[in-house]
Amino acid sequence: MESTFSSPAEAALQREAGAAGLLTPPEDLDRVYELERVAGFVRDLRCRRVALQFPDQLLGDAGAVAARLEGTTGSKMFILGDTAYGSCCVDVLGAEQAGAQALVHFGPACLSPPARPLPVAFVLGQRSVHLELCVKAFEAQNPDPKVPVVLLSEPGCAHALEALATLLRPRYLDLLVSSPALPLPVGSCRPEPEPLERFGRRFPLAPGRCLEEYGAFYVGGSEASTDLDLDPDLSRLLLGWAPGQPFFTCCPDTGRTQDEGVRAGRLRARRHYLVERARDARVVGLLAGTLGVARHREALAHLRNLAQAAGKRSYVLALGRPTPPKLANFPEVDVFVLLACPLGALAPQPSGGFFRPVLAPCELEAACNPAWPPSGLAPHLTHYADLLPGSPFHVPLPPPDSELWDTPDVSLITGELRPPPAWKPSDDPGCSALTLRPQLELAESSPAALFLSSRSWQGLEPRLGQTPVTGAVSGRRGIAIAYEDEGSS
Repeated sequence: MESTFSSPAEAALQREAGAAGLLTPPEDLDRVYELERVAGFVRDLRCRRVALQFPDQLLGDAGAVAARLEGTTGSKMFILGDTAYGSCCVDVLGAEQAGAQALVHFGPACLSPPARPLPVAFVLGQRSVHLELCVKAFEAQNPDPKVPVVLLSEPGCAHALEALATLLRPRYLDLLVSSPALPLPVGSCRPEPEPLERFGRRFPLAPGRCLEEYGAFYVGGSEASTDLDLDPDLSRLLLGWAPGQPFFTCCPDTGRTQDEGVRAGRLRARRHYLVERARDARVVGLLAGTLGVARHREALAHLRNLAQAAGKRSYVLALGRPTPPKLANFPEVDVFVLLACPLGALAPQPSGGFFRPVLAPCELEAACNPAWPPSGLAPHLTHYADLLPGSPFHVPLPPPDSELWDTPDVSLITGELRPPPAWKPSDDPGCSALTLRPQLELAESSPAALFLSSRSWQGLEPRLGQTPVTGAVSGRRGIAIAYEDEGSS
């Protein structure tokens, strides 16, 4: 019975953590991790202590890469792994604890600006791309050479986009090549005209053109990807791209293409459902999913103000990476909002699923701000910085006396009429913890207490003063699945 439902009891006590093996052949380390460019970055800054951040899947190469960089630069290297939130974000806090003067980030990155100034170099990797197969796939999906198309790719294939565009430009006249929005070197000037930055990429649009006019051809991914394990970088592109424009993906190994229109529709439908769940919610849990991305404190205050304006109670929870067991400890919360980088907010959820839905900040904005454009007209913003003042997409809350707050609203999930907000926005940044009763009696208003009072079982009875005092005795030894005094079954 024990081995059927769980591992043996001895396995938890005898398990040993093993080191990951070397993933990349030694002769390919310089090419895969661009060690020559990284060494030049360290020498130019004259750094004596440098942090090397690796995602979990690349930690097997971390020791060999650090040893080679120490030998070529003479600087001390520190390996950062097991980040508290997401490996795509720059771990500024870990670098500060190591006293590092610069940081080198390896692997996929969200390219979000860090909360503290720190020289950062990104190594996105170089995945092999079969250019001839990609050219044939592009020509098959775009027979009209005058249709505007943008070349996109996953971070590891970005190095091959210019070569792919060179093969296509003799025939296709309106072809736009995107590039990762890497931070500009220190002391360099911004190009003129300044390219558009969206989705972690730069788009060199011509004057008078907009990105909504272009279709998309994305190089990356694999043929076996499904909606459940869809790459978050591709998810934010599908959600934010113009719905009326075609979007094709191409596998860089086989050249097989796929029309992503159906999958994009399913993602948008899922997001619309989450907006309705947020509108029905009374208690919102704000999950602090990052501490190293710029303006995260301002975004947290903005989300709390949104929830208060819509008559919802909000709680701020700092739990690290959200998992179903962690969030199940807060059953009184109706929905959770993950305040994270664009890739962290769209990361695939665990196979077990969450007890309550987990939303992105854009969904809470659409649910709580009555001035937000209706579904289908508003862009899906994947970065919380786009919701803050100063962004071209920022929509301020209407004044308290606006008629938008009293507009009738019917839930598409329950079919019931939603009541108007219980209170309106105030200038007080804090939230009142007291509720005025008709009898002029003040009582604490706590959703957790109300939820507990509605449950049939509210915990063990304390029975204060009714339990006799006894001396301490020896307890049981072992773990709960198999104590030492229990016989084997």
